[in-house]
Amino acid sequence: MRTEPRWHRTRSTRSITPNKRSKVLAGATALLLPLAAMVGLASPAEAAASATATYTKASDWGSGFEGRWTVKNTGTTTLTSWTVEWDFPANTKVTSAWDATVTNSANHWTAKNLGWNGTLAPGASASFGFNGSGTGAPTGCKLNGNPCDGGPTVPGDNAPSAPGKPTASDITNTSVKLSWAAATDDKGIKNYDVKRDGATVATVTGTTYTNTGLTAGTDYSYTVVARDTADQTGPASPATTVRTTGGGGGENPGGGKINLGYFTNWGSYTVKNLVTSGSAEKITHINYAFGNVQNGKCTIGDAYEDYEKSYTAANSVDGKADVWDQPLRGHFNQLRKLKAQYPHIKILWSFGGWTWSGGFGQAVQNPTAFAQSCYDLVEDPRWADVFDGIDLDWEYPNACGLTCDSSGPASIKNMMQAMRAKFGPNNLLTAAITADGSNGGKLDAADYGGAAQYIDWYDVMTYDYFGSWSAQGPTAPHSPLTSYPGIPAQGFNSADAIAKLKAKGVPASKLLLGIGFYGRGWTGVTQSAPGGTATGPAAGVEPGNQYYKVLKTTCPATGTVGGTAYAHCGNDWWSYDTPATVGTKMAWAKSQGLGGAFFWEFNGDTANGELVSAISNGLK
Repeated sequence: MRTEPRWHRTRSTRSITPNKRSKVLAGATALLLPLAAMVGLASPAEAAASATATYTKASDWGSGFEGRWTVKNTGTTTLTSWTVEWDFPANTKVTSAWDATVTNSANHWTAKNLGWNGTLAPGASASFGFNGSGTGAPTGCKLNGNPCDGGPTVPGDNAPSAPGKPTASDITNTSVKLSWAAATDDKGIKNYDVKRDGATVATVTGTTYTNTGLTAGTDYSYTVVARDTADQTGPASPATTVRTTGGGGGENPGGGKINLGYFTNWGSYTVKNLVTSGSAEKITHINYAFGNVQNGKCTIGDAYEDYEKSYTAANSVDGKADVWDQPLRGHFNQLRKLKAQYPHIKILWSFGGWTWSGGFGQAVQNPTAFAQSCYDLVEDPRWADVFDGIDLDWEYPNACGLTCDSSGPASIKNMMQAMRAKFGPNNLLTAAITADGSNGGKLDAADYGGAAQYIDWYDVMTYDYFGSWSAQGPTAPHSPLTSYPGIPAQGFNSADAIAKLKAKGVPASKLLLGIGFYGRGWTGVTQSAPGGTATGPAAGVEPGNQYYKVLKTTCPATGTVGGTAYAHCGNDWWSYDTPATVGTKMAWAKSQGLGGAFFWEFNGDTANGELVSAISNGLK
């Protein structure tokens, strides 16, 4: 029988502490980032029969764009490094880049791999991206000195033009028919390479092709490249994205956007509840919280809950009870069963959190050793198949949370660089970070821009801006989307935090908007509108904190401010998100080109997953 209290393990979700804000400023480069939906334009292909370099314009907002290159080893031997070169017109240039070192000489641009993504086994690929200004497209692409498309150059014989954008028809669970307008060439067209996600899947003589053997409920991107009679290839057609029908739980519920939820190892919410609530069909990722950081290493957070606790048939995802001698039990085994039923879900093991962030400062004194310890734990053979990567929740680098850190602005970049080098390109690497958008605040205390090149995305904790730690008020929403007249502190809102991260060079697609599935509240409040005085925290699951599933009936919303809801009932005043305000926030996230959203945490939602559904619907 375990008798230790659980409250001390609970993660406080405060992402902003109004006091003790660090005044250290980090350099920032102002960038315009995507506001439009993803638009693919490709000009790819294969380098000297051993590798391909594929270009896609991920988004375009008029005066600028986000470009993405994918290098794939199509040969039979390992590629140890790669260099992609191309030319831009004089009015087009790269303004910032990630996952590669990009330089230029006038209009000629060169991108070289970083230390962690240069080695590509046969069939493997690596991608890098950049923000650009202007409207031009790349030309003259070379990969490791060879033509990117692998075609010859024939003097006096022009390469063919780009074919028309493919049109998709007759889409089924496993196939799609593609048609396109013919390319032109001065000597004549020989055939066409049909490319799916940058790789050639067929070469045809006509202008139609039916691709079979696809997976239901899956997105595919198609382009077509023409070959002339001398086997020269021209630029690729514009890309067409196709989603096959069917797929059930395997479909991406966010239409390509991330819908990630934190699952805590101490809450009453079980993995099976993900299924019974309908949430498993709608989420894309889970952060399992928390592992600890101790003595410079990643360590187990709670062995009993993580992998020792037995589940009955009634509480198990697949309806089968654990037995005493099975090698893995606990949440880890339940998550394994969940992934078997919902293979689209990716799971990351999250380390740190409010309570357990104190160990990061020691850990980053030797980032390589720290990364090795985390890799050894996450990839332990007993549960390696459960996890798809690691999430690091450091509250906060070079600033104060529950404890204060003084490891310096570069500490988070050094940590992420070491983590990426160890975990490699095929594991997810993410971080939950502060959302303090104030001048000289926590976002300015550490090099989040520099660290971004190594991560897949940031979970920006855009909640807990205000709460009953200011016991007398003023009352204010804990998760405002935007500022509003009378807000107690400037920069304490989602829009300012996202804008600051973009200005530091973090791509919009690497930012997730945070949603709290709970409210923050005061008591002793007589004023209904925000800004009132209080006498202390309202009663809740902990003082000043209550789940949405409770508040929606005990203290229904009476108004909105700054894009989120608030409620005044009796002497209590609460702020929290509702399905309606979540919808507003998701529309805003899409307008900003963000990668999606995440939330803390499943325990706060209703039995039928109201808030998870609101995020999923809002991201479509």
